[in-house]
Amino acid sequence: MPEEIGLEALRAIWKDFFKQYCKKELLEIANSYPEKRSLLVSYKDIELFDSEHAARLLERPNSMIFAAEQAIRDSLPPDFKPELKRDIHFRVKDLPPKPLALTEVRDLRSKHIGKMVAVRGLVRKATQVKPKIVDAVFQCVRCLAVIREPQGDAIFKEPLECYRDQGGCGKSASSTRFVLLTNDLSIFRQPAAASGPEAEAGGNAPAEAARPAAVPKDMRSLFVDTQKIEIQESPEGLRGGDQPERLTAYAEDDLCKYISPGDKVVLNGTLRSHQKMTGPIKTTFFDWFLDINSIELEEHEFEEVEITPEEEEQILKISKNKSIYRDIVASIAPTIYGMDLEKEALALQMFGGVAKTMPDGTRIRGDAHILLVGDPGTAKSQLLRYISNLVPRGIYASGKASTAAGLTAAAVHDEFGEGRWTLEAGALVLADKGLACIDELDKMSEQDSGAMHEAMEQQMISVAKAGITATLQSRCAILAAANPKEGRFDEHSYLVDQINLPPTLLSRFDVIFALTDKPDQARDAALAAHITNTHLAGEIAQYRKNVQDRKYSAEDEREVMQKVEPTYKPAFLRKYIAYSRSRIFPVMTKDTMEIIREYYVNIRAQSKTAEGEGGAVPMTPRQVEALIRLSEASARVRLSNKVTTEDAERAKKIVEYFLRKVASEGGRLDIDAIMTGTTHSQRERIHSILDIVEELDEGRGVTEEEILRRMSQDGVPEEKVRRDIERMHNEGRLFNPTSGRYKVARERK
Repeated sequence: MPEEIGLEALRAIWKDFFKQYCKKELLEIANSYPEKRSLLVSYKDIELFDSEHAARLLERPNSMIFAAEQAIRDSLPPDFKPELKRDIHFRVKDLPPKPLALTEVRDLRSKHIGKMVAVRGLVRKATQVKPKIVDAVFQCVRCLAVIREPQGDAIFKEPLECYRDQGGCGKSASSTRFVLLTNDLSIFRQPAAASGPEAEAGGNAPAEAARPAAVPKDMRSLFVDTQKIEIQESPEGLRGGDQPERLTAYAEDDLCKYISPGDKVVLNGTLRSHQKMTGPIKTTFFDWFLDINSIELEEHEFEEVEITPEEEEQILKISKNKSIYRDIVASIAPTIYGMDLEKEALALQMFGGVAKTMPDGTRIRGDAHILLVGDPGTAKSQLLRYISNLVPRGIYASGKASTAAGLTAAAVHDEFGEGRWTLEAGALVLADKGLACIDELDKMSEQDSGAMHEAMEQQMISVAKAGITATLQSRCAILAAANPKEGRFDEHSYLVDQINLPPTLLSRFDVIFALTDKPDQARDAALAAHITNTHLAGEIAQYRKNVQDRKYSAEDEREVMQKVEPTYKPAFLRKYIAYSRSRIFPVMTKDTMEIIREYYVNIRAQSKTAEGEGGAVPMTPRQVEALIRLSEASARVRLSNKVTTEDAERAKKIVEYFLRKVASEGGRLDIDAIMTGTTHSQRERIHSILDIVEELDEGRGVTEEEILRRMSQDGVPEEKVRRDIERMHNEGRLFNPTSGRYKVARERK
């Protein structure tokens, strides 16, 4: 425990510290005022100067900060205006790690009240900036004396009497009235020129003779800007099913509007408490809040992942392994059998591409979005859960239980904002510079899923709600899962017809995987063996833990666990990803660029028909960007700053696999199956059907059998024609004048 000393001694120590460490900063404040009015010092410098003094700052922040600000006023240049010196603040950053100062919201205890702490978290809410009075100046209406009443806590204090020691008449608050002097309003009463015996006696003129005047600057109440903030625990620090805990904090003066909802911050300040009320009754329970001294904005998303020199050496060594891709794939959900290509794509998504900012301010995202669509029991949800826990700053949400406000941002109206509307960040904002896993995406309403369009492509969320207009960052990759409408995925039907999502949303995914569960004797045997081995490993582990006999040895447990153990532990892989994303920024070689360019041109050239006319569009520039993102991510996996042809080939393999599976018809690629929901051949069939209906319609409509007979002459399968007729009927392009007959609903142009 540091030695207790008085304010004057503290002030002298601070003056010596500023003289030694802060000469340049103090001169900069004097020259830049009022743009800069805070002296920000590092705790490490204070500790280097005097370790006891630094420890005293953590234990007694109130008196230490007060003495420091007094010392700052003494240390400023002599020509700095004295009345402005009270606006200069002392702020501290880089507080020491656990257990001295840095702590999590859930670890705050009563022993921290009155101490300086550093709390890390995500900004959840932030109110508007409001004025707070810190030094109230009143005028007595009887004698016109000016009375000062300093303000402390949240309860506004008025003078109990017109204090004689401040030149007042001594009347109590019940015998007179006080007017708060705020700003330039004409409420200040200037005494009229007195004459006669009262003036000779030196008394004040009566209130009736006073005249209104502007409030002099030295007789105004002092206000300071203040903002109420709420932070919550970062998702990467939560265990299992823990709910993130929250903490209310208050920022003042130049700290206001420094941060926005969704920002990742470290708040340094003094933990204070206030008594809870049950109506007019005070309880024995207290709430706490943080009085912010300084804010550290974490610009880099992976700084919170601590990597020791030994771990860095191990990461660099592993990155040179030729089996690095296979080992990382084997480390992703090893209890899930197979899905090697899908897991490889998920690995590339976790490492991510490089985000670019162009000279004109345009931002090109580097994050790849992946959608998993498939049959029940294909472990989609399990994969999402595993990935969300593996990636730094991963968020898991279920589309069935999420709304547009929960995913993007909500304007909330509660006591936090003192009756005003407050912006609250949603899951995609909280996952900024991370990864958002959204399960049951198809269960979201059309309005809610539509809110994701801007977040996926522009990686921003524009909010215009309840009078609040703001733009929040959502620079995150999205991994989503959805189920087909009919329960199982039909490879012979179009993706848009099977999933309850609009084509505009589907087109924003870089890769879409269709997970099917088809009977296959060899694969089924391997899958059953994998599942039984997984359960056996868990059973032996639980048996050895809970049953006190030696039936199974540690060697038995180790032997069965090897089959389901990841090559790299999740904690290490998490650090590997963080290291790569924060330090590796690969650049494409000329050969790589040529491979991607040729692939795009050659695939597009396949769209021409035998007659030389344009046919289906097999690929768009969006798939080129997907190839580049996946190639960059592939380079990051092996910690390379060069995107090679090997990386481009790996990206081609993934993109072509996805296109062949969900964006092809009759062996020909047709990206319109995803982009518009209608393939080229389907559009041609639809036009043919409409032509037939118009041609054969004699007023009563055309039967389905007539349409089928005419279309069969062109070799079109009945199943596809029936599906197209049903689709046009649902869209309102065909209608039934009588049962079993069809007419064109509107005139075609």
